[in-house]
Amino acid sequence: MNRAVEKLIEYLRIKSVHPNPDYASAIRFIKNYAEEIGFDSYKEVEVHPNRIVCILSYYGTQPEKQSILLNSHTDVVPADPNYWKCDPFEGYMDDKGDIYARGVQDMKSVGIQHLEIIRKMKENNVRPLRTIHLTFVPDEEIGGVTGFLPFMDTQEFKDLNIGIALDEGQASPDNEFCVYYGERLSWWLYLTCAGNTGHGSRFIEKTAAEKLNRLLNKFLEYREQQKAKFKSECSCLKLGDITSVNLTTVNGGLARNIVPAEFKVIFDIRVTPKDTILTEFTQMVESWIAEAEGDDGDSGKITYHFENKRDEFALTSIDEEKNPWWRTLNNSCKLLGIKISEEIFPGGTDSRFLRERGIPAFGFTPLNNTPILLHDHNEFINKDSFLKGIDILYQVVLDLANMA
Repeated sequence: MNRAVEKLIEYLRIKSVHPNPDYASAIRFIKNYAEEIGFDSYKEVEVHPNRIVCILSYYGTQPEKQSILLNSHTDVVPADPNYWKCDPFEGYMDDKGDIYARGVQDMKSVGIQHLEIIRKMKENNVRPLRTIHLTFVPDEEIGGVTGFLPFMDTQEFKDLNIGIALDEGQASPDNEFCVYYGERLSWWLYLTCAGNTGHGSRFIEKTAAEKLNRLLNKFLEYREQQKAKFKSECSCLKLGDITSVNLTTVNGGLARNIVPAEFKVIFDIRVTPKDTILTEFTQMVESWIAEAEGDDGDSGKITYHFENKRDEFALTSIDEEKNPWWRTLNNSCKLLGIKISEEIFPGGTDSRFLRERGIPAFGFTPLNNTPILLHDHNEFINKDSFLKGIDILYQVVLDLANMA
């Protein structure tokens, strides 16, 4: 079996899965890997209790220049084995070379690709101008607030002197490769609808359920509008170009014969930077809430708050005249003969923290002709696509690291 594939399968078998990720085993694996390849430096930084960031460095010949950062996260989301064709943490490879495991797309395969391109540089006696840093970070899957975000406040992060970062993108189902230069904002809206309560046999007025119904109608009507725009036959829009709204949690009721005094719901809202004015979008949502409450406020209010509400889009320029990093990355892909599509990432990654601080960052997962299965059942990649991605990433990173 190919050495890189063996390493990937070994990594996939580490259960760094929430809610209790085995970070100790992941760190031990990364440290041993770094020693095997022969990085110039290996550091561990505790950024939160029991949350370690691993920093692996391959020094350039002109280390005073801004560096290249290759970031990946070690944690993965849970997987229900009842819906998988194999154990999600077996790292099973079938006769076609398809490797099934939780986290194989998101994003352990990319972490291994980052490591293997440095191995390739070492074996080819290649030493670029700029230093290349690899970071392996925890807790990205739960928002990064106990992982990459506090890492950015450390001296170790400042010392990296990052010029550009490459982080996760996602697989591409066709022959193109996607490069992400920004993300939709992830807003989680928590609402509580309060109303009159009483016996389940009576027609209680001004109930929480009635307010909830009006609220759901507003949100789901908007959802249908956005979905229709996305699904339109004449549309060339990508998912990141659309604002999505999904009801993810509903809680309420004490007993089957009591009209609930309140319902609690959560909406997952992903706001696109394409043609969106955030103040207007916020006002629209607030107007829906006010209309749903109507004149029934005397029976109880609709209260709400946002979690993770960021009020500014952070995008990396894809103007070749303004951003030499993008010009180099784009030219590198052209010389490799691969076609790339510049997109807004539909979810959230640690790249947003970098962009918010003015550091150019691109999401790039070099896996094409692969169905998008991150967080899905039977997540897999093919070994040949994985190995091809190492060659692509090698040249892209080398070109970036050799920028004058």
